[in-house]
Order: sequence, then structure tokens, then C-alpha cells
Amino acid sequence: MNETTLAQSLPSGDPGAELIARALERDIVLGRLKPGAKLREEELAERFSVSRHHVREGLARLERVGIVVKERNRSVRVRRFSVDEVRQIYDVREILQRQAALRIVLPVAEITIDRLRTINAEYQAAVEADDLQLIHETNDLFHTELFRLCGNDLLLQLVKNYMDLTYAIRGQAFGDPEHLETSRRHHRIMLELLAGSDSWALSQICVDHIQPTKALYIAMLKAQADDANNL
Repeated sequence: MNETTLAQSLPSGDPGAELIARALERDIVLGRLKPGAKLREEELAERFSVSRHHVREGLARLERVGIVVKERNRSVRVRRFSVDEVRQIYDVREILQRQAALRIVLPVAEITIDRLRTINAEYQAAVEADDLQLIHETNDLFHTELFRLCGNDLLLQLVKNYMDLTYAIRGQAFGDPEHLETSRRHHRIMLELLAGSDSWALSQICVDHIQPTKALYIAMLKAQADDANNL
């Protein structure tokens, strides 16, 4: 949905703020809005042709998710994680995803695996087309449906919450061909393991799968720090 369509579809209440939040979320994930970028209410109101009230509520939703932060002067920026924050967040992601994977009863029914194969085929097509937005959407859908198989809705929600929290971190990797090839390979392994009986192998690939995005973001932070020190 482009901004013109978005603005035309905005109702007068909270759904409008939700649409703004989703549009900004996409910009963050796809790297259009970089870590630390300032989100100015007046500019966003003009971009989406809406009131600042809608913009303010949309930003508040992103703040609750944890991908933007409000500073002391009340300006809002895309959240910039420190190296320690990234490591701690990914420690929690590892715990949650490992436990969710271990709770999947193997082997999974063929009809369920076929549904995941269909989603993964859409993901692969998005990679081939270099469609960053669709890559993000189909990747998240694949993992959401995979972890749904754990049978614990609260655990699934926690997994999703931490996926959302790392939007700005994961966005650094979507344009990296090497990362995307690794991601596709991991997806294929996950599908194979779902048809087998090795829960530990499945849980390990689910943990291994999130390491490249963490490493890329930390490398970016260190490179920026080196550049700043060389000034």
C-alpha cells in the first residue's frame, strides 16, 4: 500500500494510527529509516495527509513495541540498539525459539508441512524478485506458522514480540545476498526436519538461523564506532 492509498483509507480513529505504524515499521525493516533517524510529527502528517494526532498515536504504538524511542525533548527516533542490548535481546530470542521448537511434536503432518512449503516458495520468489517488503512479510509468516506448531499460544506471542523488537536489527540483512542464501538454506533444513524426529536438530537450526542478523548489526555498530574514533 503506497502513502496515497494509505491516506485515503485512513478512518478517523485508531485504525488510521495502526496503518501509519505499519508503514513506518516497513520503512524501518527495509532500511529506509536507519537506526537513530528522527521521526518528525509534522513531516509524517504531511507525508500521510493526516492529523498529528494520528501520527502521535502511530508513533506511540511503535514505542510500545520497542522499535522507536521517545527522547527527553519528546522527539522520537528509530531505536538504535547498543552491542550489549543486541546480545541480550538475541539471548532471549534463542531461549524462546529453542523452547518453541522443542515443543513441536515430530513428525509434523504432511498437510502442515505443505502449507509451510507454500509460504517458503513465496519467500523464495520474493528473494529472486529482490522484493524486500515481500521478503520481510513472507519470512515472518513462515516463522510464525512454524512456531505456532509448538501448541502454546503464549510462547508463540513471546516469540513474535521479540521478532517485532528486532525489526530494526533484522532490516540490515534483507539486502545482503549472502544472508538471504543462508536464510533459504536454513528454511529448507527446517522443512526437512519437520518431517523427521530430531527435535534437537530442529531447535538448533532455529537458533542458528537468527545469528547472521545479530552479527551484521553488531558489525555495523562497530564500524560506525571505528569511523567516529577516526574523525
